[in-house]
Amino acid sequence: MENKRIEAVVFDLDGVITDTAHFHYLAWKKMAEELNIFIDEEFNERLKGVSRMDSLELILQEGNRQNDFSLAQKEEMAAKKNAHYCEFLKELTPDDILPGIPELIAAIKEEGLPIGLASVSKNAGTVLKALQLEEAFDYVADAAKISKSKPDPEIFLTACKGLGAEPEFSIGIEDAQAGIEAIKASGMFAVAVGRNLVNADYKVDRTAELQWGKIKAEY
Repeated sequence: MENKRIEAVVFDLDGVITDTAHFHYLAWKKMAEELNIFIDEEFNERLKGVSRMDSLELILQEGNRQNDFSLAQKEEMAAKKNAHYCEFLKELTPDDILPGIPELIAAIKEEGLPIGLASVSKNAGTVLKALQLEEAFDYVADAAKISKSKPDPEIFLTACKGLGAEPEFSIGIEDAQAGIEAIKASGMFAVAVGRNLVNADYKVDRTAELQWGKIKAEY
C-alpha cells in the first residue's frame, strides 16, 4: 500500500539495541553448571526472545531435570541467574549500542514518530539507563506484567497500546524468530535482523544495515 501511514516503531532490546544476549548466555551457563547441566551457544539460540521462567524450563529439560524442582526452587534459580546477569550488566556502556541503531532512532525521531520497547527482559530499564537511551523511548512494555512469552503477540500489542498506535500501522524490529512470529501475530510490519530468520516483511543481516529510508520503502 503506497503512502501507508506509520504510527509507531517498536524495538526488541537484546540483539537489536545492544547485544546483551551474550550476558544472558553467560548467566544461564553459570546457573546451569551449578545443576550439572551444560549448555553451549548453539543451545542459547533457543533462549533468545524467551522469558526467564520459560528459558529455565528449557534448560531443565535439556538436563532431564524438569520434574526435580518445586516452583519455589525454580523461582530461586531464575533469581540466581538474574543476579549473575546483573553483575555482567555493570560492564555495559553507551559504546555497547549496536552499529546503526543511534542513526535509526534519530531518523525515526526526526519524523516525530513514537518509539517503544518490547523486551521480555525484566532488566530492560537498567539496560536502557546504562546505554543512556532512556529518553529515546516513549513507552517501555513492562515485562513483569506480560503473561505470555513471544511468539505470543501480547508484548507487542501492549507496546502499541502504550504508544497509542494501531498495530497494523506499526513496525516491529526483532532479531529472534520467536519475536518475528510475535510481530506478525500482532498484525505489525516485521523487520528482522539476522541471517536465519524467516517470515519477516523486511530483513537485514546486521543492525548496521538498518536504514529508515529502506524500511519505509518496503513498508
